[in-house]
Amino acid sequence: MADDNTRQQLFTMSAFAENAVGVLNQVTAIYTRRCINIESITASACSIPGVSKFTITSHSDRASMEKVVRQIEKRIDVIKAFLYTDDDIVYQEVALYKVPTDRLIGEKHLEWIIRRHSARILEITPEYTVIEKTGHRDETESLFEALKRYDIRQFARSGRVTITKDPTEYVTQLLEEREKELK
Repeated sequence: MADDNTRQQLFTMSAFAENAVGVLNQVTAIYTRRCINIESITASACSIPGVSKFTITSHSDRASMEKVVRQIEKRIDVIKAFLYTDDDIVYQEVALYKVPTDRLIGEKHLEWIIRRHSARILEITPEYTVIEKTGHRDETESLFEALKRYDIRQFARSGRVTITKDPTEYVTQLLEEREKELK
């Protein structure tokens, strides 16, 4: 039986970096060099001005991912990187589904599907209706499968947005302390 260091599983890596041109490219290049496929990626500003957060999910083994995190932290513009499993974080994704409005008119079953999946309608036009679902990947996939019969015209899903469960991990505090050191 494989131990945790060699077992393939889904990992989430979060990195905080100076908001500079090319940092995301440097981070993703590390994955490429190690032949690790990126499942999803999200990049956004965080609570500290001038600092961005990258959240990347990928399937790999722990040992390989720990090497990736160490390499990412060596990048000049990277402040700190963390490695998580799903047990360590609270996460969500957003999915949008565009279906023809004429397929929905008078369709009571669709209302049941939307409610059952805790989704909501964002926009209705004569041509199309946009439905939004926030949740985990299996939940957004389940709604996708349920909506297939309504002729989905477009489907888009975001990458993960994460917060750690660890009550002692205060990333904002770490970043603020680092900011003071640099001044």
